[in-house]
Amino acid sequence: MNETETPATELICPAGNLKALKSAVDHGADAVYIGFRDSTNARNFPGLNFSPEEIHKGLEYIRARGKKLFLAVNTYPVPAVWDTATRAVDSAADMGVDALILADIGLMRYATERHPDLRLHLSVQGSATNRQAVSFYHKHFNIKRVVLPRVLSLAQIRQLISNTPVEVEVFGYGSLCVMVEGRCSLSSYVTGDSPNSKGVCSPAHAVRWKETPGHRESYLNEVLIDRYQRDEITSYPTLCKGRFQVNDNIYHAIEEPVSLNLLEILPDLVKSGVSAIKLEGRQRSHVYVAQITKILREALDACLADPDSYTTNNRWMSTLNELSEGSCTTLGAYHRPWQ
Repeated sequence: MNETETPATELICPAGNLKALKSAVDHGADAVYIGFRDSTNARNFPGLNFSPEEIHKGLEYIRARGKKLFLAVNTYPVPAVWDTATRAVDSAADMGVDALILADIGLMRYATERHPDLRLHLSVQGSATNRQAVSFYHKHFNIKRVVLPRVLSLAQIRQLISNTPVEVEVFGYGSLCVMVEGRCSLSSYVTGDSPNSKGVCSPAHAVRWKETPGHRESYLNEVLIDRYQRDEITSYPTLCKGRFQVNDNIYHAIEEPVSLNLLEILPDLVKSGVSAIKLEGRQRSHVYVAQITKILREALDACLADPDSYTTNNRWMSTLNELSEGSCTTLGAYHRPWQ
């Protein structure tokens, strides 16, 4: 870590539209992260994300309240869309966002050469999990912060923070994925679109629903992902969280739907020197954003005020369980007692 005094841990919240942005700010976000309405960001769903005009409105709202706006250009552009990606970098710089979240090395070089004063954060899509990787991005592209993938234990995060010159941001709540972030190619075998360049693992054109006697079925193209009972809650179909028949049993063969929740170890993360806690959910509603932001704000404030006496609140935990995928939360890789 830097030897200079570190600020209080920031709360970084998601927004898929202007209403969600305002909800995040109103309920306690220190910064909000968003994306353009195209394939330059990794939440490229129809009806989500921001036009340049909406970003200007969001910036006005945020600036008036003393908060920050981060913009994610965190996919890996193929040559055909390189100009679109560089225009996104230029637009972010011209708008005056507080940080640009990047994953692609080519775009980082472009940003550092064209906009040397633009603050760069390394996206979780960059999959930097050790000090050598983080140091590489810091040395060559002067990144100021790294967003860590959700695969490191608390002990590994502590070690990384003590050996890196950049700020460290970790995920605190939201959907988990079994795949290595920024490296997943699973859905491209079925949809023909890489999530790493198109920005979505289940593109809308490939999603199909079918009603059958007694069931509702979800498909990606012609691949059956799940079959729901009439009274079951349906979810957006992704290959990794589908139910499949294996040896005459039908179950979540790759990964069960679950959400990360680090409230239990919040004091440990704060004491380790984590610069920011990030919440996942740009694809979720403004009501969801308001709920998770409010809870994490209360928890983080309580922890920062007195980390030694901090305890989790039953109301926080029950609400987050209700909002999570599969109505279940986990500490994930953060909790590895053998390390």
